[in-house]
Amino acid sequence: MSINYYERNADQFFADTVAADVSLLQARFVRELPPSAHVLDAGCGSGRDAKAFADLGFHVTAFDAATEMVRRAAQHTGLPVLHMTFDDMVWSEEFDGIWASASLLHVPRGALPSVLTRCHQALRKDGILYTSFKYGSGEREKDGRRFTDLTEETFQEILAEVGGFQVIELWRTGDVRPSRQSEMWLNSLVRKAD
Repeated sequence: MSINYYERNADQFFADTVAADVSLLQARFVRELPPSAHVLDAGCGSGRDAKAFADLGFHVTAFDAATEMVRRAAQHTGLPVLHMTFDDMVWSEEFDGIWASASLLHVPRGALPSVLTRCHQALRKDGILYTSFKYGSGEREKDGRRFTDLTEETFQEILAEVGGFQVIELWRTGDVRPSRQSEMWLNSLVRKAD
Protein backbone atom coordinates (compact mmCIF):
# COMPACT_ATOMS: atom_id res chain seq x y z
CA MET A 1 0.00 0.00 0.00
CA SER A 2 2.68 2.54 1.01
CA ILE A 3 4.81 1.75 -2.06
CA ASN A 4 1.85 2.52 -4.33
CA TYR A 5 1.45 5.87 -2.57
CA TYR A 6 5.04 6.83 -3.38
CA GLU A 7 4.72 5.63 -6.98
CA ARG A 8 1.67 7.87 -7.46
CA ASN A 9 2.89 10.87 -5.45
CA ALA A 10 6.62 10.82 -6.21
CA ASP A 11 6.87 14.38 -7.53
CA GLN A 12 5.02 15.90 -4.58
CA PHE A 13 6.89 13.79 -2.00
CA PHE A 14 10.23 14.69 -3.58
CA ALA A 15 9.35 18.39 -3.53
CA ASP A 16 8.14 18.24 0.08
CA THR A 17 11.18 16.43 1.47
CA VAL A 18 14.30 17.01 -0.64
CA ALA A 19 15.12 20.34 1.03
CA ALA A 20 13.92 19.48 4.54
CA ASP A 21 16.70 20.40 6.96
CA VAL A 22 17.63 17.29 8.94
CA SER A 23 21.26 18.30 9.32
CA LEU A 24 21.12 18.08 13.13
CA LEU A 25 19.92 14.48 12.91
CA GLN A 26 22.55 13.67 10.30
CA ALA A 27 25.26 15.18 12.51
CA ARG A 28 24.31 12.96 15.47
CA PHE A 29 24.58 9.89 13.20
CA VAL A 30 27.82 10.96 11.53
CA ARG A 31 29.63 11.60 14.82
CA GLU A 32 29.26 7.86 15.60
CA LEU A 33 30.81 6.74 12.28
CA PRO A 34 34.46 6.03 11.50
CA PRO A 35 36.16 8.12 8.80
CA SER A 36 35.34 6.96 5.25
CA ALA A 37 32.49 4.82 6.55
CA HIS A 38 30.24 2.79 4.25
CA VAL A 39 26.67 4.02 4.85
CA LEU A 40 23.40 2.44 3.72
CA ASP A 41 20.49 4.84 3.18
CA ALA A 42 17.65 2.34 3.63
CA GLY A 43 14.43 3.64 2.11
CA CYS A 44 16.17 6.71 0.73
CA GLY A 45 13.12 8.53 -0.65
CA SER A 46 14.29 11.69 -2.44
CA GLY A 47 17.96 10.84 -1.87
CA ARG A 48 18.43 13.96 0.28
CA ASP A 49 20.37 12.12 3.00
CA ALA A 50 22.33 9.83 0.68
CA LYS A 51 23.58 12.96 -1.11
CA ALA A 52 24.47 14.66 2.17
CA PHE A 53 26.51 11.65 3.34
CA ALA A 54 28.24 11.30 -0.04
CA ASP A 55 29.07 15.03 0.04
CA LEU A 56 30.73 14.41 3.43
CA GLY A 57 33.00 11.83 1.80
CA PHE A 58 31.29 8.64 2.94
CA HIS A 59 30.81 5.68 0.61
CA VAL A 60 27.03 5.47 0.21
CA THR A 61 24.69 2.70 -0.92
CA ALA A 62 21.03 3.67 -1.23
CA PHE A 63 17.80 1.86 -1.96
CA ASP A 64 14.07 2.50 -2.11
CA ALA A 65 11.06 0.27 -2.72
CA ALA A 66 9.28 2.66 -5.10
CA THR A 67 10.63 2.78 -8.65
CA GLU A 68 9.64 6.43 -9.06
CA MET A 69 11.58 7.39 -5.92
CA VAL A 70 14.59 5.36 -7.10
CA ARG A 71 14.60 7.32 -10.36
CA ARG A 72 14.37 10.71 -8.65
CA ALA A 73 16.92 9.83 -5.97
CA ALA A 74 19.42 8.65 -8.57
CA GLN A 75 18.96 11.90 -10.53
CA HIS A 76 19.30 14.02 -7.39
CA THR A 77 22.32 12.24 -5.92
CA GLY A 78 24.23 11.11 -8.98
CA LEU A 79 24.55 7.74 -7.20
CA PRO A 80 23.25 4.38 -8.34
CA VAL A 81 20.10 3.72 -6.29
CA LEU A 82 18.90 0.15 -5.86
CA HIS A 83 15.24 -0.81 -6.31
CA MET A 84 14.53 -3.15 -3.39
CA THR A 85 12.68 -3.57 -0.10
CA PHE A 86 13.86 -4.27 3.44
CA ASP A 87 12.96 -7.93 2.86
CA ASP A 88 15.50 -8.02 0.01
CA MET A 89 18.39 -7.10 2.32
CA VAL A 90 20.91 -9.95 2.43
CA TRP A 91 24.11 -8.07 3.24
CA SER A 92 26.50 -9.44 5.84
CA GLU A 93 28.75 -7.05 7.80
CA GLU A 94 28.80 -4.61 4.87
CA PHE A 95 28.03 -1.24 6.48
CA ASP A 96 29.43 0.95 9.25
CA GLY A 97 26.11 2.75 9.47
CA ILE A 98 22.52 2.32 8.33
CA TRP A 99 20.33 5.41 8.03
CA ALA A 100 16.62 4.50 8.06
CA SER A 101 14.97 7.89 8.24
CA ALA A 102 11.16 7.74 8.10
CA SER A 103 11.29 4.41 6.26
CA LEU A 104 10.97 1.59 8.81
CA LEU A 105 7.77 3.27 10.00
CA HIS A 106 5.98 1.66 7.02
CA VAL A 107 6.93 -1.85 8.17
CA PRO A 108 4.14 -3.68 10.06
CA ARG A 109 4.87 -4.06 13.79
CA GLY A 110 4.99 -7.85 13.47
CA ALA A 111 7.67 -7.67 10.77
CA LEU A 112 9.94 -5.12 12.47
CA PRO A 113 12.01 -7.71 14.41
CA SER A 114 12.82 -9.56 11.18
CA VAL A 115 13.76 -6.35 9.37
CA LEU A 116 15.89 -5.14 12.27
CA THR A 117 17.63 -8.53 12.31
CA ARG A 118 18.50 -7.96 8.64
CA CYS A 119 19.87 -4.53 9.57
CA HIS A 120 21.92 -6.12 12.37
CA GLN A 121 23.38 -8.67 9.95
CA ALA A 122 24.21 -5.94 7.42
CA LEU A 123 26.17 -3.90 9.97
CA ARG A 124 29.84 -4.37 10.71
CA LYS A 125 31.07 -4.79 14.28
CA ASP A 126 30.04 -1.73 16.32
CA GLY A 127 27.96 -0.47 13.38
CA ILE A 128 25.36 2.26 13.93
CA LEU A 129 21.67 2.23 13.02
CA TYR A 130 19.57 5.41 12.93
CA THR A 131 15.77 5.13 12.77
CA SER A 132 12.86 7.53 13.00
CA PHE A 133 9.22 6.70 13.62
CA LYS A 134 6.21 8.91 14.13
CA TYR A 135 5.66 9.16 17.86
CA GLY A 136 2.68 7.23 19.17
CA SER A 137 1.21 3.79 19.74
CA GLY A 138 -0.09 1.22 17.32
CA GLU A 139 -0.55 0.76 13.61
CA ARG A 140 -2.68 2.92 11.34
CA GLU A 141 -3.43 3.83 7.76
CA LYS A 142 -3.56 7.37 6.44
CA ASP A 143 -3.98 8.61 2.86
CA GLY A 144 -2.86 5.34 1.29
CA ARG A 145 0.11 4.72 3.58
CA ARG A 146 0.46 2.44 6.59
CA PHE A 147 2.36 3.48 9.69
CA THR A 148 3.73 1.79 12.77
CA ASP A 149 3.99 4.48 15.44
CA LEU A 150 6.34 3.88 18.38
CA THR A 151 7.22 5.28 21.79
CA GLU A 152 10.52 4.84 23.60
CA GLU A 153 9.04 1.86 25.44
CA THR A 154 7.62 0.05 22.40
CA PHE A 155 10.83 0.63 20.41
CA GLN A 156 12.91 -0.86 23.21
CA GLU A 157 10.55 -3.83 23.42
CA ILE A 158 11.17 -4.53 19.73
CA LEU A 159 14.94 -4.16 20.20
CA ALA A 160 14.76 -6.68 23.06
CA GLU A 161 13.01 -9.15 20.73
CA VAL A 162 15.80 -8.75 18.18
CA GLY A 163 18.76 -8.67 20.55
CA GLY A 164 22.25 -7.54 19.64
CA PHE A 165 21.63 -3.78 19.73
CA GLN A 166 22.71 -1.30 22.40
CA VAL A 167 20.82 1.98 22.63
CA ILE A 168 23.07 5.02 22.30
CA GLU A 169 20.29 7.60 22.33
CA LEU A 170 16.51 7.91 22.02
CA TRP A 171 15.03 11.36 21.56
CA ARG A 172 11.95 13.17 20.26
CA THR A 173 11.85 15.94 17.70
CA GLY A 174 9.19 17.95 15.95
CA ASP A 175 8.73 17.58 12.20
CA VAL A 176 11.13 19.87 10.30
CA ARG A 177 8.62 20.61 7.51
CA PRO A 178 6.98 23.99 8.16
CA SER A 179 3.38 22.79 7.86
CA ARG A 180 3.95 19.73 10.08
CA GLN A 181 5.75 21.11 13.15
CA SER A 182 3.13 19.72 15.53
CA GLU A 183 3.97 16.13 14.51
CA MET A 184 6.38 14.39 16.88
CA TRP A 185 9.05 11.88 15.87
CA LEU A 186 10.93 9.24 17.85
CA ASN A 187 14.58 9.12 16.79
CA SER A 188 17.04 6.41 17.76
CA LEU A 189 20.72 5.68 17.48
CA VAL A 190 21.66 2.11 18.33
CA ARG A 191 24.93 0.22 18.06
CA LYS A 192 25.46 -3.36 16.96
CA ALA A 193 26.64 -5.17 20.07
CA ASP A 194 27.47 -8.87 19.82
